[in-house]
Amino acid sequence: MKINNKILKKHPNEMSVYHRWLLKIIYCIVLVLFIVSCKAPKDIVYFQESENLEQITSGNRFIATYKPHDIISIKVSAPDAAIAIPFNAGTTSLNSESGALTTSTTAPRPSYLIDDNGMIEFPVLGELKIGGLSSAEVKDMIKEKLTEYINDPIVSVRLENFKITILGEVQNPGPFTVNNERITLIEALGLAGDLGIQGKRTNITVIREENNTQVIHKVDLTSKDVFSSPVYYLSQNDVVYVEPNASKAKSSKNSNWPRVLTSVTSVLGIIISVIAITQ
Repeated sequence: MKINNKILKKHPNEMSVYHRWLLKIIYCIVLVLFIVSCKAPKDIVYFQESENLEQITSGNRFIATYKPHDIISIKVSAPDAAIAIPFNAGTTSLNSESGALTTSTTAPRPSYLIDDNGMIEFPVLGELKIGGLSSAEVKDMIKEKLTEYINDPIVSVRLENFKITILGEVQNPGPFTVNNERITLIEALGLAGDLGIQGKRTNITVIREENNTQVIHKVDLTSKDVFSSPVYYLSQNDVVYVEPNASKAKSSKNSNWPRVLTSVTSVLGIIISVIAITQ
């Protein structure tokens, strides 16, 4: 140990140079880590180039239409509730003794599965072509057919299995059930907890089935053009995928790199501490 001290005292300039060299290495490592960890605002901020109070007119006029394998509920009402009973199988009944109309509070609304041909089997009315029609069109069609049996019928129609799936770099990926018949891409991503910081906002993928074919659409969330995208309004069974950005993709290929870099930094820190003590 005494010999080492003599050597250190004999060559102070050499040790000082070595010390500065190690500090430069650590500085470079820290700088590289800082640069890699930073994301440019242009890669993160949504709806860029939009101005304050700017009114963006979208050409999209979304009207949901029913497709095969959709489940829809149809409820028929009338001024004389007893007349509507045959059209609401399983939800209302007539007490034969008292003559009172009883409505079940636990039974679900009558639901119908649209078959591959777009048809449903409706009580009394028989087969109805539902596929390709909107909620309003279905209401009008059924009301017209009911006028033969009911005066002033009231018809309500609702899609029961509107589901979308969100995958990739979001906070809470998975399937989501939509409570109404319209949801935007922005609202859907909100349901999933928004994109993670490493999600690629410039290349969102929306997969939609159109005429028995899976069609892929690309959307850039950093552009205000998202509002005019044909998939701004999502359709039932759409799949939204958020791909990882370049840094996340690289880190997945080199998952051990952060641990190795941490170990190297720790070792260099120990070496510098030892040199500082021995000087």
